[in-house]
Amino acid sequence: MADIAFNSRKPSFSPLRLQDRALGWQVGAVVLGTLFLALASYIEVPMVPVPVNMQTFAVTLIGALYGWRLGAITIAAWLVEGAVGFPVLSGGVGGASYFVGPTGGYLFAFPVVGALVGWLAERGWNSNRVVLAFAAMLLGNLACLVLGTAWLAVMIGAEKAITFGFLPFIVGGLLKSALGAATLMALRGGNAKPANP
Repeated sequence: MADIAFNSRKPSFSPLRLQDRALGWQVGAVVLGTLFLALASYIEVPMVPVPVNMQTFAVTLIGALYGWRLGAITIAAWLVEGAVGFPVLSGGVGGASYFVGPTGGYLFAFPVVGALVGWLAERGWNSNRVVLAFAAMLLGNLACLVLGTAWLAVMIGAEKAITFGFLPFIVGGLLKSALGAATLMALRGGNAKPANP
């Protein structure tokens, strides 16, 4: 029973089944995903040096719903929009400077986070098993914090990076993980297929 989460070669769950849809559907999903990520970026609590917002909630949810490949592509597309100056990043800003400042590590971590959560969701860590869905979201939030804090440590030192870039976000990560798992459950409806035993 313990091996069901990892041993399938084929994805066991994809709520939107985007991998089975035509290219036009997938392109549309990417566009909608980047809009969702941009909207989540506007929900912000200002903090120094890194603000608290709903980006990681959106990133993990995109990964869980889109799967690891299309999830990572969608998140990367959103980051490209931000890098070229579209106001889609935290607080409605954009520009390449945000990718080399204190938030850079968190931004570069997002596609990795989406891919991780999507990969786990495809293997049963999804709304069919709410505890595993929560764990997948939590691992995604943790990966973002670790990678972002590592980047920040290069800029301001490890102790300050942990104090200002990791510890203040632990409770938020827990809450966003719970919200992400609850959202998956709400979106599941009657159409999701159970994971392969």
